[in-house]
Amino acid sequence: MVQNCKDTFAKESDGKVEVELYDKSNNILNPTPLSKIDLRDAHAIRREMASVYRDARARTLDSKEASRLVYILDMLRKAFDTGELQERLELVERTLNSRRL
Repeated sequence: MVQNCKDTFAKESDGKVEVELYDKSNNILNPTPLSKIDLRDAHAIRREMASVYRDARARTLDSKEASRLVYILDMLRKAFDTGELQERLELVERTLNSRRL
């Protein structure tokens, strides 16, 4: 949430809308970019879920927002697990097929 924001200005360039925020002194406010989250494997996704849980317990993150984020992370974890299982199954099938020849 932006506080003490005086005005906003939106402009379109190349099909993208750029929004600029200004404070009461007409200085432009530059938002801090979000850091990248490590989601490379199921363990990393579980660590992020635990981080969200800790933030919710510490009340630095609204429980409704935490629930939403954990739900999304769980969907990513399930998709990752499904892909990994598919790769393992294909490897087993290739191994069995090569032994039959």
